[in-house]
Amino acid sequence: MAEEQTLRPPSDTQPGIFSRQYAPATLTFAAVMFLTGFAALAVVPTLPTAAQDLDGVSLFPLVAGSFVAASLLGGVLGGHWADRSGARRPLALGMVLSVVTLLVSASSLSIWQLVIGRFVDGLAAGMVAVSVTTAIGQSYPEYLRPRMLAMMSASWVIPSLVGPPIAGVVSEAWSWRMVFYGLAVLTALPSIALVAVLRRAPAGADAEDPVPVDLPPEQERASRPPVLVAAMLSLGAALGQYGVSGWDVRHLLFVVTGVALLVVFAPRLLPKGTWRSARGLPTAVLLRGLTSGTYFTVEALVPLMLITERKVAAVTVGVAFTASAVLWAGAAWVQGKLLQNVARHRLVTAGALIMAASVAFAIAGSFGGMSPVLAMVAMPLAAIGMGMLDPCVTVLSLSHSAPDRLGHTTSAMQTNMNLGQVVVLAFATAVLNAGLAAGTGQLGGYAITFSLLLLPPLLVASLAVRARND
Repeated sequence: MAEEQTLRPPSDTQPGIFSRQYAPATLTFAAVMFLTGFAALAVVPTLPTAAQDLDGVSLFPLVAGSFVAASLLGGVLGGHWADRSGARRPLALGMVLSVVTLLVSASSLSIWQLVIGRFVDGLAAGMVAVSVTTAIGQSYPEYLRPRMLAMMSASWVIPSLVGPPIAGVVSEAWSWRMVFYGLAVLTALPSIALVAVLRRAPAGADAEDPVPVDLPPEQERASRPPVLVAAMLSLGAALGQYGVSGWDVRHLLFVVTGVALLVVFAPRLLPKGTWRSARGLPTAVLLRGLTSGTYFTVEALVPLMLITERKVAAVTVGVAFTASAVLWAGAAWVQGKLLQNVARHRLVTAGALIMAASVAFAIAGSFGGMSPVLAMVAMPLAAIGMGMLDPCVTVLSLSHSAPDRLGHTTSAMQTNMNLGQVVVLAFATAVLNAGLAAGTGQLGGYAITFSLLLLPPLLVASLAVRARND
C-alpha cells in the first residue's frame, strides 16, 4: 500500500517539480539537458566543415566514429561508478568534460586534435547518458520522477529545431570554431550549477546514494561490469576507423587489429546467437545494430558529400538535420498512437524499407547531373524510417526478456547500437576510399558506397519476422 500511494499523482499539499523545494534542481537539470541536446545537434553538421578546414576529410569517419567508440566505454564507466557511489560524481564529471572537450575541439590545429576532442566528448556523453536518470532518482521522490523524465525528453525539442540551423549560420558567417567556443560558454554555467545542486539532494528525496558494501572477493569480481571488455571494444572500433582511412600496410594492420578486438570481445556483451540472427532477442539486438549503423552512416557521409563535393551551404545542411529530428519524433508518435495495433515486426519491416528508399535518394544525389536536393532528402527520409522502427525494435527486445534481465537487455541493445554505427561507417569508408583509389572520382566513390549501404536495411526488412514475440 505504501508503494501504491507513492506512485499516485501528487496531492495539492505535495510539492511539484517547480516548487521551492525542487525548483533549483529542476531548472538545472532542464538547462543541462537542453544544452546537451543543443551541443549534440549543433556540432554534428559542423564537423564536415571543420574536417575540410583542417585538411582531414579522409579522416572524417574517424572524427565521427571516435565519439561513438568512446561513448560505449563512457557508458560502462559511468554506470559502474553510479552503481557503486551514486550518479552525482560521474554526471558532474561528464558535464565538466563536455566543456573541456568543446574547447579542445574549438582550438584544433590539426584533424588529430579534433579526433581527440570528439573522443573525450564521447566519454563525457556516455557518462552523462547513464547517470542523468539515476541522478533524478536520487534527487526526487517517486511521484515526481515520471514528470522529470518527460521534461528531459521535452528539453530536446527546441535544440532539434534551432540547433543545426544556428550552427550552420555561425559556421558560414564566422567560423566553425565559434560554434564550439559558443557552446562551451553556454554549457559552462549550467555545469557549475549542476555540480552545486548535486552536492545535496533536495530535502525529502526518497533515494540516497548507494552505500558501498564490502563483498567477498568472488562476488566483487562477479559484480563488476565488463569495463575491460568495453575498453577493448572502444579501442578496436577506433583502430578500425583509422585503418580504413588509407590503403597501405600500416593501415591494414590497424584494420586487422581492430577487427580482431571486435570479434573477440563483442560477443561477451551481446546475447548468444546475435550475429547469426537466432530467433527472438538475438535478432532484435542485431536489428538495432544494422539500423542504427545505416542511419548514422547516412547522417555522416551525406552531409560530408554535400558540403565538400556538391558545395551546399552548411546552413542548408543544418535545415536537413532539423527536419530529420522533427520527422523522427513524428514517425515515433505515429507508430505509437495511430499504428499501435499493427504487429511490431511489420512496422520494423516498413521502417527498414523507408530507410532503403532514403539510401536510394542518396545514390541519386551523388551523381553530378542530379540535384543535390535528392541527397538532402535522404536524411529526413531515413529519420522517418528510424522513428517508425526504432521503438518497435526496443519493444520486441524487452518482450523477450525476463523482468530481472531488462537492464542486461538494454545494455546489449545500447552496445550493439554503438557497434553497428562504428562497423557500418567503417565499412562504408573502406568502400569509399577503395573507389577513390581505383580512380572513380569523389562522387563516383560516394555512389558506390551508398549503393552497398542498401544492404543493411534490406537485410533488416527480411529478418524482422525472426524478432516477433508470438
